[in-house]
Amino acid sequence: MQQADEVVAALRRRGETVCTVESLTGGLLCAALTDAPGASELVHGGIVAYTIDAKHDVVGVDEHVLAEYGAVSAQTAQALAVRAREVFGSTWAVATTGVAGPATQEGKPVGTVFVAVDGPASDVAQLALSGDRHQIRTKSCAQALELLLSLME
Repeated sequence: MQQADEVVAALRRRGETVCTVESLTGGLLCAALTDAPGASELVHGGIVAYTIDAKHDVVGVDEHVLAEYGAVSAQTAQALAVRAREVFGSTWAVATTGVAGPATQEGKPVGTVFVAVDGPASDVAQLALSGDRHQIRTKSCAQALELLLSLME
């Protein structure tokens, strides 16, 4: 994935690091980053928190955030990114959560995705993606990396 190579190159230039916490992408984002040459010096790691329990018990997202906003929300995506950055001690953290299908989740349609970045600059993007599970997950990774790159500029 070209964006992953660009992220790793930008991290190297800036002397910064990154980590991931993923739900719907299930590790694809961290895998894309670690495919890039030189990633071992810059990627601190990744967490796959696929269930609500994992988001709370493993990552440490406040149960009130999950109860009030749901697993698929901007608030949860941001909380995931903030907690991952704290856990790994990275300059940047990237989080993904959403609905890859085939069924809706929490009343949200397939293709609803939230990607969040926490670091020296932070943002959350809501996406409405189309395609099958694989396409939605792949597009989510690409958009997450694009968001990170835009914040690094």
